[in-house]
Amino acid sequence: MDFLGYEGKRVLVCGCYSGMGEATARQLLALGAEVHGLDFKESALDLASFNLVDLRDPASIDAAVAAIGGKVDALFNCAGLPQTAPPMDVMKVNYAGTRHLTDRVLEHMGEGGAIASISSNGGMGWSRKLDVLMPLIAIEKYDDIVKWCEDNPDIVNEGYSLSKEAVIVWTMRASADLIKRGIRINCTLPGPTQTPMMHEFESATDMAVLNAFIQPINRRSTPDEQAAPLIYLNSDAASYVNGLAMPIDGGFMGGMVTGQVDISALMPAQ
Repeated sequence: MDFLGYEGKRVLVCGCYSGMGEATARQLLALGAEVHGLDFKESALDLASFNLVDLRDPASIDAAVAAIGGKVDALFNCAGLPQTAPPMDVMKVNYAGTRHLTDRVLEHMGEGGAIASISSNGGMGWSRKLDVLMPLIAIEKYDDIVKWCEDNPDIVNEGYSLSKEAVIVWTMRASADLIKRGIRINCTLPGPTQTPMMHEFESATDMAVLNAFIQPINRRSTPDEQAAPLIYLNSDAASYVNGLAMPIDGGFMGGMVTGQVDISALMPAQ
């Protein structure tokens, strides 16, 4: 029985070169999907097609989606930049470009379609910033989103937290509209994961903070452990799952809410 229902489906993975995106594309291939990839570096996987894309450039996104053509059954938004990149690049790739790509792919998606994006535990403060995030996600066009970010550097800050918070709230807001077309949208909130990008986080983040996020499991996840929940969210098996921001963090979020993890390293210095 094809429980997940990917056999023969046309799926698009953005960020398929390495890390969670590579793991996602590789697992989808094993499940019999027709996998089309996008990234800024060439993928070594045996994909149905691959197109170079720069999420900082909407024209590049448009060209890549046009090159794929045809119906798309599922979109996996796995590309991202860490906080060590310039803040505007982070916002463009992690949010504005990801959203523009999704809008273009939605033009090729029909009933039964699904979208899954990677956010982060670094975006877990979204509920305390709705007064900022709701006006941001109400902006629909790429250039207007970028303009808002340029006009609000103090809010953007390093870009990473805000971009991941925006993905979460955008996912929740879009879910109510898209489901009327029979299309679902969800996202995951990974904890620290041992990907090629991890050295960037290590260079910019105190180790005590990174270690706080791996409680209570006390290890980092693998890319494959992050890919599997993404694949589930876009599968036939998750047909009633919509608007979900799913923590994939080894129990950190649950432990934090119930007071079972030490979050002192995450608290602002007094």
